[in-house]
Order: sequence, then C-alpha cells, then structure tokens
Amino acid sequence: MTDTPHLAPVGRADQPVSGTRVSDTRVRDTRVSDTRVSDTRVSDTRVSDTRVSDTRVIATVSAAHFVSHYYTLILAPLFAFVRADYGVTYTELGIALAAYNLVSGALQTPAGFLVDRIGARNVLVAGLTIGAVAFAVVGMVDSFPVLVAMFALAGVGNTVYHPADYTILSQQVRPARAAQAFSIHTFAGMLGSALAPTTLVLLQGAIGWRGAFLAAAFVGLSVAGVIALQRDGTPAPAKPDREADSDAAVGWPLLLSPVILLNLAYFALMSFGSAGMQNFTVVGLDALFGTPFGVASSGLTAYLMLTALGVLAGGFFAGRVTHHALPVVAGMTAVAACAVTIGLVDLGGVALTLVLGLAGFMMGFQMPSRDLIVRAVTPPGSFGKVFGFVSTGPNVAWAVAPLVFGQLMDRGHPQAVFMVIAASCALAIFTVLFASLRRR
Repeated sequence: MTDTPHLAPVGRADQPVSGTRVSDTRVRDTRVSDTRVSDTRVSDTRVSDTRVSDTRVIATVSAAHFVSHYYTLILAPLFAFVRADYGVTYTELGIALAAYNLVSGALQTPAGFLVDRIGARNVLVAGLTIGAVAFAVVGMVDSFPVLVAMFALAGVGNTVYHPADYTILSQQVRPARAAQAFSIHTFAGMLGSALAPTTLVLLQGAIGWRGAFLAAAFVGLSVAGVIALQRDGTPAPAKPDREADSDAAVGWPLLLSPVILLNLAYFALMSFGSAGMQNFTVVGLDALFGTPFGVASSGLTAYLMLTALGVLAGGFFAGRVTHHALPVVAGMTAVAACAVTIGLVDLGGVALTLVLGLAGFMMGFQMPSRDLIVRAVTPPGSFGKVFGFVSTGPNVAWAVAPLVFGQLMDRGHPQAVFMVIAASCALAIFTVLFASLRRR
C-alpha cells in the first residue's frame, strides 16, 4: 500500500507565514509612517524657509522704497539753509528739483527694459548707489552748479525703484503673499516721505545741511550693500532672440497694448487727484469757505496718515479676494464722493477731518489691488518694463497737476478744484473697468 503524504492543516501550516507577513507589513507601515513624518517635517521646514525668504525680500525691497521717497524730499526741508549758504533764489533751487523729476520721468521706462535685461537686483543696487553717491557729492563739494548736476544724476538713480522693486516682489515672493508685499512696499515709501522733513531738520541742527546729505547718502549705501549681499532668487532674464523680439508680448508692442495703456491712464488719473488733494485742499477751503488754516491742515494730516493705514488694510483685503478691480472701484468712488462733499458743503472741523480721513483711507486701500492688477496683466520677464512704464503716469500727473489746479485758484474757482479731483477719480474708475473688459 502506497503511503499517502501527510498534509498539514492549512490553517496551522500558514500561521508562521502569516505571522511573518503581518510583521513585515507592520515594519513597512512603520517605515512608511516614518517616511511620511520625515516628509512632513521636510515640507514644514521648506515652508518655513520660504516664509523667511519672503520676509527678507519684502523687508529689503521696502527699505529701498523708503530710501527712494526719502531722497525725493531731501531738499525741500533744507531749502532755507541751502539758499542762505549759496545765496540763490527759490526758483534757482527749483531747477535742481526740476532736473531730478524730469530725468526720473524720462528714464523710468528705459530703466524697466534694463531690469528685464540684466536683472532687477543689479539695477536696484546700482540705482541706490548712484543716488547715494550723488547726495554725498552735494554734501562734500561747495558748488551750486554741482548741486544741480548731482540732483540730475540722483534722478537717474531714482528711475530704478519701481521697475526693480515690483519685479523682485513679483518674481521672488509667493503669490499668496503678493498683496501683503505690495502693501508693505507702498507703506514703506510713505513712511520715508513722512520721516524725511523731521529727521532732515534735526540732522541739520546737529551736523549742518551738508552733514544731513552725507547721513542720507550713508543710509542709501547701507541698503544697497544689504541687497547686494543677498542671494538673488530672481530667475535669470531670458536672452532675446529673433522670435522673442518679434513677439507682440515683448517690448514696446506690449507697453502700447490697450490694457497696459489703460493701466498707465489709471496711474496718471489717480495721482492727479491725489496731487490736487494734497497740495490744494488747505488753500482751496480757505478761499471757498474761509476755513482756518489750522483746521484744514489737521484734516489734511488725517488724509495723509490714514492713506498709509489704508495701504496696509488694503493689502490684507486684496490677499483675500480674486477680483481686484472691486477694491479699486470702491476706493476711487469713495474718494470722488468725499471730494464732492468737501467742495459743496462747509463742514466743521470734526466733520472735515472725518471726511478727509475717509478719503485718505480709501485712497490707500485701493493701492495694493492696483498693483496686483498690473502684475496680473504682465507676462513673465516683462515686469520691469511694464511697471516702469505705468509708473511714469504719476510723474506726469504731479508735474501737470500744480499747473491745472493753480490756474483754477488764480481764476477764482476754488470749488472747481474739488470737482476736478472728483472727475479724475471717476475717470480712473472707467479705466479700471475697461481694462477688466479688455483682459477678459
């Protein structure tokens, strides 16, 4: 009889194998779990590093914007001291400011092309250095013609800030923090304008007006040094080729496209209204209602302070909405309504301060969204030229506005000052709406 092989019970024979598989599975699960924890930690570290990088970029670029606004006001608080030292007239001193602004306006768009060609950080460091060296020469060389020439040279340095700053922020800061970056950048510039008069006068009292210029130059060189030592995370500019040169999305065809021209018009109209509000509110209210200068000046101070606060609030809001035309339209509508109210109603001191404060807050509130709108319609590699181009709008507006509003005052139409401010804000709204339609 043939022996039949003994077959072990399936369950019993499989138990050791099954146990091994369970153990292997547990090991694999543990390894997977450890890997996931490790990946999570690496991911958290990368997120943390990215946030630190964003913060560093925002801080340094905002410091450069602070310097740019500080330099723009460097002469005005020291007018009397420079005039007495050189024995010149205010008109002659005005030549220096005119040279500074004309050069800045004329060369800002070419500076934007340069930013896109050789890199934003290099151009920004060069601009800061040029401005600082120019003002250092003013402080060291006892010559009025040299002062005028150096202000023209400083105007060359001033051309780089908007195209370079916005390029760096657009390319190096995460999109989720873009609104915050733009708002802090704008706020830093306003802070530079606010601190310049007081600090320059204090420096003049301590070390003379020449020492004040040298101190300002030192600040600019310090910021340039920090930016120069920072690792550049900006993508390398693409080398132009025939295909790129013929592409309608690059160069002057892009700048002259309807959507970019509408953004340029918006910048100009918004700045025109802002220039009228800042420069002619006090004299306009005096001529219109006999408002005391102290009362009108307090209202204007509220306008300026709340503009800065509005920028920060606008950055927080812009980061949480997708339709950035809405904050811009709301802001310009509010400013227009406030201007009409100021021009038609003789407000008391408290009411005037509240209305001007609201106008300032809403003017600042829409600025981060304004910058994001330009960013959204700009192709990669063209941030410098586009922001440089649209930023010439404020240069033109601030040059033209005093002439227009001055004529209205000279001809006895102070009420028209506020109506024209409102009209410029209304026209700015239409440019945003048309630009939105063109983009769709």
